[in-house]
Amino acid sequence: MRSRSFLSFFVLIVLFSPFEGRVEGQDDSALRVVVNMVQLNVAVTDKNGDYITGLHPEDFVITEDGISEKLATFAEGDAPARSVVAPGADDGQMANASPSFSSLIAGSNIFILFDTSNYMYRDFVFAQDAISEFVHSLEGADKIAFYSYSRDLSRAALPTSDRVQVLRGVRSTVAGDSASLYNALLLTVRDATQYTGRRIVVVFSNGPDNSSVVSPEDVAELAQSAGVSVYMISTQEAKLEPISTAVFDRMTAATGGKAYFAKSWRDERRAFASIKDDLAHLYSLSYYPKPNSNTGWRTITVKLVDDKAKKYKVRTRDGYRLQRTRFSSGPRAARPDAKPE
Repeated sequence: MRSRSFLSFFVLIVLFSPFEGRVEGQDDSALRVVVNMVQLNVAVTDKNGDYITGLHPEDFVITEDGISEKLATFAEGDAPARSVVAPGADDGQMANASPSFSSLIAGSNIFILFDTSNYMYRDFVFAQDAISEFVHSLEGADKIAFYSYSRDLSRAALPTSDRVQVLRGVRSTVAGDSASLYNALLLTVRDATQYTGRRIVVVFSNGPDNSSVVSPEDVAELAQSAGVSVYMISTQEAKLEPISTAVFDRMTAATGGKAYFAKSWRDERRAFASIKDDLAHLYSLSYYPKPNSNTGWRTITVKLVDDKAKKYKVRTRDGYRLQRTRFSSGPRAARPDAKPE
């Protein structure tokens, strides 16, 4: 129990390496708080679940802890991000929203995490086929990574544009033993934070977790804070375990993703196709948080303006947690290798 608590604490403190900013009114010799450009993956659907396309930056209203925020960049689907210079933006916001800076958040990085535990024995080949088909279908993704897990995580293919390498990793997997889903997902999210642009994790799981030392709540918070959307496809085996079902639903909703429960290999393929469709219709929004004294969890709300707010549903992550770091006195510039959140 002690090791689990320590690991949870370690995860929440050490995982990110973003811009370093300053809380207004805070003594610089004591505490530095990370304040990044915040990036959001936003899906907009109607009452039937159909995607709404053709929206513009002015159609979205973003608040953080109730503070109205100004968009810095905007993109729809696979289109490149473009700068949004809102009326009244200061020089710093205009510089940060320049086309050259916006290129840092362009593109997609998709991490596929495959359950190869002993839960997967029966339909192993069908699962490999569904994942391979999904990889073939991702024309718009800049890079794809393929990881697998049972008790340990295997990075079969690091993020690459070479689909052959990814497919080779899929076909090389073999069934293992116990399932450490949340351990593996934590490490996958951590890897995803090292890349700029849209970060997506797609998990294929055939059963509940039975050997992790970290909690799903900690993993979900990390994904939220890093801006990593988590999608989960689980078979009927996990559906029969109510706790796992509830956890999968909560985690994906909190990060702006979706959960699917497949009864057959045909349902698995339909779930992957639905994820591909979702990724193709996401809006990418980003903003630089205005001064805010809250150094803990910050709540994000994204709404649509006018009658669109009543007609359509918005899905995205609901917040993030700032990183606190100690440092010596004296001003420090933001690190040149800092990555958007």
